[in-house]
Amino acid sequence: MIIGSGFGGLAAAVRLGARGYRVTVLERLDAPGGRAYVHHQDGFSFDAGPTIITAPFLLDELWALCGKRFADEVELRRMEPFYRIRFDNGEHFDYSGDPQRIHAEILRFAPADLEGYERFLKKSEAIFRVGFEQLAHKPFGSFMDMVRIIPPMLKLQSYRSVYSLVCSYIKDPRMRTIMSFHPLLIGGNPFTATSIYALISYLEREWGVHSTIGGTGAIVQGLVGLIEGQGNQVRCGAEVAEILTTERTARGVRLTNGEEIDAAIVVSDADPAWTYKHLLPSIKRRRWPDWRIKRSQYSNGLFVWYFGTRRQYPDVLHHTILMGPRYRELIKDIFGHKVLAKDFSLYLHRPTATDPSVAPPGCDTFYALAPVPNLDSGTDWETQAEPYRQAICAYLEQSLLPGLSENLVTSRVTTPLDFKHRLLSYKGAGFSLEPVLWQSAWFRPHNASEEVRHLYLVGAGTHPGAGVPGVISSARVLDTVVPNATAFA
Repeated sequence: MIIGSGFGGLAAAVRLGARGYRVTVLERLDAPGGRAYVHHQDGFSFDAGPTIITAPFLLDELWALCGKRFADEVELRRMEPFYRIRFDNGEHFDYSGDPQRIHAEILRFAPADLEGYERFLKKSEAIFRVGFEQLAHKPFGSFMDMVRIIPPMLKLQSYRSVYSLVCSYIKDPRMRTIMSFHPLLIGGNPFTATSIYALISYLEREWGVHSTIGGTGAIVQGLVGLIEGQGNQVRCGAEVAEILTTERTARGVRLTNGEEIDAAIVVSDADPAWTYKHLLPSIKRRRWPDWRIKRSQYSNGLFVWYFGTRRQYPDVLHHTILMGPRYRELIKDIFGHKVLAKDFSLYLHRPTATDPSVAPPGCDTFYALAPVPNLDSGTDWETQAEPYRQAICAYLEQSLLPGLSENLVTSRVTTPLDFKHRLLSYKGAGFSLEPVLWQSAWFRPHNASEEVRHLYLVGAGTHPGAGVPGVISSARVLDTVVPNATAFA
């Protein structure tokens, strides 16, 4: 039994199905995907959350478990450049995976940092070899598992932040921003996130940044097809009210409609805070009581404006990062002060640059994402959402999208309140627990629950963390911690 159909839950279902389990995935929404849900509105299709694939080999592996080829069913398109970073003064840097192209950009932008960039990339590879290849799919069930990785982590300087590590190689302030913003893609503060996440630079360089033709939802549908091909099922509109237990052992679930379903094991792809606070009401929690959940640090929130235009903007790339006038100070407002600042930085997604099928003919599909504080900020999004959207619209209109307001066809907004109520994300956090060193590996909620036997966790809030590669890897951990199906025969 799997609760939730995000990438973590769907990947878990495929892996367990390949091991002989009969699997049912329960999804409370009307369609699968979780954060990777797809909104369809006025002829436009909007990926609700993740828009890039950086580790396609993880998807290849899931399809191979079912005797199929991922590339035969889903088309990925490699981005070149990966994204354009545009600074507030109008300067831009095209971040590429092609060595010659990025070297040319660095020589144009900050020639003194070319040698430092290459040394940083070698460091990023070294971190990847340990942090991803060796540890991302390994369980951290005991503190000794953590103790064993301390020497290599110290050698890799994991106690440093991503920004601090970047600064030891890169001197130009703009290049420091370009090389350190990646933790924001997984809910991390570049100035506090452990430098383990510097591995993203090498991951992108080695395997590329890809977009999915038909949107990320095409991968979700592909995974559902794999699950059904195994003889298993995904049930939408099925909300779990409680994980049923006997003597601190999971034995099934009860739905909000009163239906009870027996299961040998239960896997939760829900936010660990929701799982522990709401789905185990009869269990006295020892490792994750309410006070610890409340005192943990949570990632930033997200404000996302989805919109479609009746005209196209061919000069705008598929992925654009628009840096606001402040970097460190804005991030401090988001993660530290937890206030909604008047300025912002944006990720602008224009999938029609690559795939015209997600918009009506002659139109463009966009989403603009702004990192914002989670709900600890006390922001009244019921009243602030529209003024904030208008501010983003005005900024885009004067910077990249002239005539935007008069060419809008459709519009939709998501705030941290939506993450709280629709996705059951604690404090409306976009990526669950913040990826700081003391909330990594053994310090995160374990993949094999510390509270209840035969309960397992996947998704952004458990090991190894957020992002599509992270949540798919959390399902790989189940291969080690979940008993074989024959154990329950």
